[in-house]
Amino acid sequence: MDYFDQSHTANARSGTLAIIAGGGRLPRLVLDGARAMGLRVVGVGFGGETEADLIRDMDAWQWLHLGQLGKLIAFCKQQGVKRIVMAGKVHKARAVDFRPDWRAAKLLWKVRNTQDDVLLRAITEELESEGMAVVAAQDFLPHLKTPEGELTRRKPTPEEQADIQFGWPLARQMGSLDVGQCVVVRKRSAVAVEALEGTDATILRAGELVGPGCVVIKVFKPIQDPRLDLPAIGPQTIRTMIQAQASCLAVESGRSLFLDLPESLSLADSAGISIVGLAS
Repeated sequence: MDYFDQSHTANARSGTLAIIAGGGRLPRLVLDGARAMGLRVVGVGFGGETEADLIRDMDAWQWLHLGQLGKLIAFCKQQGVKRIVMAGKVHKARAVDFRPDWRAAKLLWKVRNTQDDVLLRAITEELESEGMAVVAAQDFLPHLKTPEGELTRRKPTPEEQADIQFGWPLARQMGSLDVGQCVVVRKRSAVAVEALEGTDATILRAGELVGPGCVVIKVFKPIQDPRLDLPAIGPQTIRTMIQAQASCLAVESGRSLFLDLPESLSLADSAGISIVGLAS
């Protein structure tokens, strides 16, 4: 079904939140957090990205193709949406091939830049020009912010600490250029930098290139709006590190989300992986 609405009264639409749902667990967690606040929640999603079981728990739902900005705005207006949150990942390789509708094409012509943060900020401004506030996923999930400090039983070794010190400013520089949020380092050399492929593929590529012992670093981009595309890690990140035989993860505390932290730390401890949250 392309669209449904199970609301029955106009009053049910007051205070409505819309989730623009990409892939992964984050949209579900935002939905649960918003429900706990007593909000009516509607959603839009993308075929091949959004988890289908999310749909049944929404008050209304609309499937979109990437680039259907006009259809998104029309749906949100119809549903009386006051706030919008972007949650979940859309693989960049798919985003490159999106087909804009008239409204999206007009926006692209105006910004003439399809880098992640520039485009997300432009979309945010377009939505807010229609009277809808774009809010942060962490507003509904304050308990999921990555804590600071050593999070696992095993602490980083001196060599891993040296790799973190080498890679941290490099990751922030890549973020400033709007390239990606993740770099992988081994023996103070950059092994892999996240681009179109995403974090998991970056980690796997590093493992293929240099084998065991890589340090994974993931940071908040210095140029990004904290409401949009906050770094997120979770059990799948740890499973990928195990597959790649990476040994250490350093992630920016306070400005990233750690999904399913107890499960993630249990997986890391079982594999001997060290995880540390670092302040910017």
